[in-house]
Parts: sequence; C-alpha cells; structure tokens
Amino acid sequence: MCLEINMKCSCGSEDVTLNLRDGILTPEVIIKVYCPKCSKEVNFDSETMIRDKDWIIEYDIEIAKFFLASKIGISPHIVTPEFIFDEGYATWKETYPGELKEIAGEKAKIIKLLEEDPKAYFQAIKEWAIARANKLKAEGWRKAQKM
Repeated sequence: MCLEINMKCSCGSEDVTLNLRDGILTPEVIIKVYCPKCSKEVNFDSETMIRDKDWIIEYDIEIAKFFLASKIGISPHIVTPEFIFDEGYATWKETYPGELKEIAGEKAKIIKLLEEDPKAYFQAIKEWAIARANKLKAEGWRKAQKM
C-alpha cells in the first residue's frame, strides 16, 4: 500500500503530492521539496538530492538506507536519490507536480466523445496519451522516460 504525502515547497508557493511506495519509507525521508522558483537558490548536492526538470527533492539518505535495508533487504550501497525516485520509493504522485490539474481540461474534451462515439473516444484517448508521453519525454521529466 502506497503512502501519499502532501508538502509545500521550500518557498511555500507550490503544493506537491508524493507517493511512498509500499509504505517502506516514512515521510521523514523527504527533507524538502524545491519548486522551479526556490530551486534556483539551492546548492545542489547529488548525494542527497534529485533534480527532475526544475524541481528538486532532498532526501535523508541515511533514513532511506536504513528502511530499505531493514524492510526489504536492499543493500545500502545502491541507495541513491536516483534509486529512491526512479524505483518509486519516494516520488511524485503524478508524472510531475501539478499534472492532474494541468491535463483536466484536455481530458474533459476527450471524455465528452465517450457518450457520442465510443470508437472515436478510444482512438482520441490513445493518440492523446501517446502524444503526451512523447512530449513529457522530450521535456525531460524523469518518470516519463519509463513510459
């Protein structure tokens, strides 16, 4: 069961939702989140931070290593910010922060087709999803790279 946590970025201007996969890590593993605005002021530390486009998540690596080793036997030597994020142990709920709000209008237009023409709906949603995944990959979002 995933644990979902809500946080404000360091400057307080953005809200984000993060998922902690299978409840292995606790919320304390995430020290801070930096939005594109406040990340400009951060002295980036690759030992404790992951950059996803203009966003940064700062992890408490020691806590992460402890829980990943003690709960599921992962060697502390492979626990990095990239591992934590890319394997979903502490990552965005969405592909990127704010995605669900951003795409609501786009999806609503396509969903209207479902009642009118289900076949057209399935074609439109498929084309939209493929185009969106390609766009997010090109923009450099980490989670999109696995799509």
